Amino acid sequence: MKIVRFGRGSWGILEGETIRVTRGPGGPRLRKRIPLADAKLLPPARPTKIVCVGRNYRKHAQEMGEEVPAEPGLFLKAPNALAAPGSSLPYPPFTKSLHYEGELAVVIGRRMRRVPEEKALSYVLGYTCALDLTARDLQKTDLQWIRAKSADGFCPLGPWMATELDPFDLRLRTVVNGQIRQNSRTSAMIFSIPFLLSYVSRFMTLEPGDVLLTGTPEGVGELNPGDEVAVEIEGIGTLSIRIV
Repeated sequence: MKIVRFGRGSWGILEGETIRVTRGPGGPRLRKRIPLADAKLLPPARPTKIVCVGRNYRKHAQEMGEEVPAEPGLFLKAPNALAAPGSSLPYPPFTKSLHYEGELAVVIGRRMRRVPEEKALSYVLGYTCALDLTARDLQKTDLQWIRAKSADGFCPLGPWMATELDPFDLRLRTVVNGQIRQNSRTSAMIFSIPFLLSYVSRFMTLEPGDVLLTGTPEGVGELNPGDEVAVEIEGIGTLSIRIV
């Protein structure tokens, strides 16, 4: 099932090229249907917080000149960072080095606190594509990564959320202007999704709609005005945005 959020915050289920409107994400189906082509898609989650994992692919840690971590390195993005699929995002005036990082995102379905690893996936509502946009120059200079990671529009999500998906070995690609820049599989993660969810829930309660970004593979790089960037994840679809 693919769960869609659209319009002014309505929810639905994708049925071919039609959206069947539902009461809440994955909730009871209503009679109303609308063509997908006529819908303005929104990020398929309403998080109170976005928890992100850094250096969760060995080759990405190596390309950044950093050690492979012994435990997850976490940081936060605020909800203001969300951007819809298909957005045109202005190049931020406060950075000279805007980078793309394609990632698999996990959306929480029910309140999660101190959950053991073996039960963690039962708390997941679904999975979607994410772009962790980063002001790389500010990441190196600021005390914390608020400007570098959490500026307006720095977390595009979409195009929808896939449920009943096995997340352990999915193809993940990031394409910039038609050229493949990142090409990996989620099986290359250092820390698995169940481990990460359990780890975070030990000290931070995850609420329904919260999002976990699971890290990016190697191949990160710069974006410039006019660039089109897309994140493609097997079993989900393609998230595309433009930098203007």
